[in-house]
Amino acid sequence: MQKFLIVGLGNIGSEYALTRHNIGFMVVDKLASMQEANFQTDRLADVADFKHKGKHIFLIKPSTYMNLSGRAVNYWKQELKISQENILVITDDVALPFGKIRLRSKGSDGGHNGLKNIQEVLQSQEYARMRIGVGNNYPKGMQAEYVLSPFSTDEQKELPKILETASQAVLTFCLEGISNAMNKFNSKG
Repeated sequence: MQKFLIVGLGNIGSEYALTRHNIGFMVVDKLASMQEANFQTDRLADVADFKHKGKHIFLIKPSTYMNLSGRAVNYWKQELKISQENILVITDDVALPFGKIRLRSKGSDGGHNGLKNIQEVLQSQEYARMRIGVGNNYPKGMQAEYVLSPFSTDEQKELPKILETASQAVLTFCLEGISNAMNKFNSKG
């Protein structure tokens, strides 16, 4: 059975729970609830898994904090013996409009510290990623405060739909591959 590792990036702790930086955690939480999978705290991450149409899908929420996400990704990649092309990393992106989903098969870290660390640890940019736009409505020099702040009330109303779409994009990645997922979801929104 083909295995996949879906990595939701975020920071642990209740103070970060509904912040823009934690949208990766929110997507894997949504997917876990849709599949009735439960997270267990394990080495370097909270881990859940489920089987879907002949695929074994592992979800992780690294407990290393964003800037050290690579340690958790590499550990679970090795532990579960998952090939790099079957890894998808989900993260926030201030360069995209709120709610916009952008999948890529590889690429630069785009200045994102979580992706930067994963790239350093894996020694590669060759892994799929899903960036979810969190907007960029912040004053110059205030990006860190912005991504660590909660979504606005209006944005929170939109979140369920965004998380649902992102979850469908994850399943499409696992079942049909990154190219089909990009074709179906990059044009939306």
